[in-house]
Amino acid sequence: MPNEEKKRKIIEAAEEIISKNGLIRSSIAEIARKAGVADSVIYRHFKGKEDLLFAIPGERMKVIFRQLENHLKGIRDAESKLSKMIWLHLHHNDIYKNYGRVLLLECRSNKNFYESPAYNDFRKYAGILLKILEEGVKQGLFRDNVNMRLVRDIIFGTLDYENLSCLVTHEIRAASEDLDDIMGIILPIIKRQPDFENKETDKPSRIVSAAVKIIAKKGFVEAKIAEIAKLAGVSEGTVYEYFNSKDELLLSLPARLFESHLTDLKETFEIKTPLRKLRRMIRRHFSLYLTDRDFLKVFLLQIQLNSRFYESPAYESFRQYYQVVEDIIEEGKEEGSFRQNVNPRVFRNLFLGTFSHMALRWFIVKEASETDMMREIDQVTDLLALTVLDPEANSPME
Repeated sequence: MPNEEKKRKIIEAAEEIISKNGLIRSSIAEIARKAGVADSVIYRHFKGKEDLLFAIPGERMKVIFRQLENHLKGIRDAESKLSKMIWLHLHHNDIYKNYGRVLLLECRSNKNFYESPAYNDFRKYAGILLKILEEGVKQGLFRDNVNMRLVRDIIFGTLDYENLSCLVTHEIRAASEDLDDIMGIILPIIKRQPDFENKETDKPSRIVSAAVKIIAKKGFVEAKIAEIAKLAGVSEGTVYEYFNSKDELLLSLPARLFESHLTDLKETFEIKTPLRKLRRMIRRHFSLYLTDRDFLKVFLLQIQLNSRFYESPAYESFRQYYQVVEDIIEEGKEEGSFRQNVNPRVFRNLFLGTFSHMALRWFIVKEASETDMMREIDQVTDLLALTVLDPEANSPME
């Protein structure tokens, strides 16, 4: 028997034995008997059981790559490609249940797998999915403001649990039968909707959204009303029906944002204790801005440092928004959990100024990674809580 044939039979035998018994309870001798070779033959090809375990997905991925290439051939639109790749992934594990168990329960749970050559095949496989998602963006099918690497994680995570439901908990007979339901929850995350609704009443919102994108990209001076109108899907004259000038349009941007935030905050503060309200407010403030980075850039550079903003009607919405912070401080003082000598107005300036400087460093100077940002948000939340706490009343980690 040629060496390659022996190696293939050893891998097939290992897949069956390890799927049934698990890696720990499987022996080289048992695998050798199943493959019809001597133990020593296995050690000629593999260093040991773990090396043999990782060879199983390595061998399977060769087949999967060929299947994927054939199945995607001739499919042009990214949505169909995505659906086909998801189906093929689920279907393969439905057909080859032993492999599915080995991959999920033995390989993926072993930290050494992520440093093995076989894992490079999975990185390549994940790259194909990411490429499909990025193709969808280029084709205008998928949204261009979504982190597709995160979407990729969401998709593979969903598929893992679908396979577990079939192979382990036996909640479903075949994971591939859930394709329509899976696509039904993934597409709303990524599917691009018409840029703007064609409702007459929505025109101001369309104009404001377009203004945020154009000003964030070009700056206020270089932004042209004609460009904003084109992106909003309206005529230049329509912009002037709602806004007298480019200045007025700029200064209207925060009003709409903060009015929306105030509505959301009513639901956010169903929680009772002032400390938890404050911590929630800090995190929410960061998250609201970080999810709309175009607006954040406009606000940081074009609005908050513009004296006319503080004389405009839009400032009232902003004032009502930050008043929530001051109210929380007052509530904490009345309850006795916050220090009595905390000045709510000064704390509000501390809060807003801290965020502005951090955001400027992140997005203008670009000194932080996403991980660093999350870590810094956690740290600053604790630090700001410390500035108001009566040390004998609460812990900042409450």
